[in-house]
Amino acid sequence: MNPFQMTRRAFLSRSAGSLGGIALAHLLGPSLVSATEKPRGKAKAIISLFQHGGPSQMDLFDQKPELNKWAGKPYPGGNLEVHFDKQAGNVLEAPYKFGRHGQCGMELSELLPHTGSIADDITLIRSMNTESVDHESALRIIHTGRFLAGLPTMGSWVLYGLGSMNENLPAYVVLSDPGGLPVDGERNWSSGFLPAVYQGTPFRSGDSPVFNLKTPGKIPARARANQLEFIKHINQRHAALFPENTELTARISNFETAARMQTAVPEALDLSSESAATKKLYGLDNPVTEEYGRRCLVARRLVERGVRFVQLFLNGQPWDTHDKNAERLKGLCAKTDQPSAALVRDLKSRGLLDSTVVLWTGEFGRLPISQGKDGRDHNRHAFSLWVAGGGFKSGYVHGATDDFGYKSVSDVVNVHDFHATLLHTLGLDHRALTFPHEGRPSSLTDPDVTDAKIVPALLA
Repeated sequence: MNPFQMTRRAFLSRSAGSLGGIALAHLLGPSLVSATEKPRGKAKAIISLFQHGGPSQMDLFDQKPELNKWAGKPYPGGNLEVHFDKQAGNVLEAPYKFGRHGQCGMELSELLPHTGSIADDITLIRSMNTESVDHESALRIIHTGRFLAGLPTMGSWVLYGLGSMNENLPAYVVLSDPGGLPVDGERNWSSGFLPAVYQGTPFRSGDSPVFNLKTPGKIPARARANQLEFIKHINQRHAALFPENTELTARISNFETAARMQTAVPEALDLSSESAATKKLYGLDNPVTEEYGRRCLVARRLVERGVRFVQLFLNGQPWDTHDKNAERLKGLCAKTDQPSAALVRDLKSRGLLDSTVVLWTGEFGRLPISQGKDGRDHNRHAFSLWVAGGGFKSGYVHGATDDFGYKSVSDVVNVHDFHATLLHTLGLDHRALTFPHEGRPSSLTDPDVTDAKIVPALLA
């Protein structure tokens, strides 16, 4: 049957499901609006510098002299939760010196001199904890709020709550590592049960950041425009037959965005207009920092152009220092420290830091004892992260761990509390930002599973 010559009876029989959806949307409307109609937070965008593997908090952010005092001796603090128990050893020293930075006097490892230069601009949380000591589960907790697979990630929730600020670029962009995918792959930026339009869009390094985006050189511009207009017309007719299919709707929306991206993406990724001083700030003149620095600079350019959520990932899980802890930390900090700090400094100089949250974190921390000869095992009871901009308190250290850095003991912040606080900086109420799933409202900070609360001490 021609959908444009349909009888009333046929229309009602075919459209009953979609009419129910319209009714449901009307009923849910007040709860969805309430998530965003409260006074808007300072932040409009987030850049997440995610450090897969679990950076060692006591070697980078949380100085513990007791580690060196007890180095090589049995751990005196009682039982530890050990992931690889057969390789558990004695207390492992912290091999690098710490120094004070900024007017706030923040103590940081000598491996992080550039982070030290922005100490007065960041909030350092030393008292984080999470619920899993397994990589995949811990990754899902920090990205989605739950250890189960298949749930929406934080970026998807932010986009669902706030929408896009630029119709020519994806609102949620993933700047992937040219070396390959991180552990847990595309689940790190999945939209889960939210409509597929809210998932992250990966941008690759190289000449073709998005597959099949560039028009072949032999096709004239006018012919391409006519082709896209015709495809749009066909897609609209097809979508009208299946209004309940969100995957189809998202695919068509992505195709339309892709057409506009043909011009917008190359411009956003073209660094030729950046000054020599800016490129040097990010370390593009150094082969050690060039790749990560380039992605950090691109992240700034994307936020400038209205992208809502940008996420940088590393290949595999490089911070998972089960052996050669000291050596591997040195190499990783050499790669990431300067570009990460440059991003904060650059955003601040352009007046963008107040409206942009920069988040540096992994999924959990490390143990105070050795694994094997010179590694550190997983630790869910304590880890550190830092955050800058968007209404977070600057030059501030929050919370504390015990004398060996094993467990958060003062002003503890769990991942769910951090999610609630982060959403608050965007003007989103974590209790109201919900979506119907399996017969009930679900959210990033699911009240049936967590007791998430905003941490006022973290806010300016």
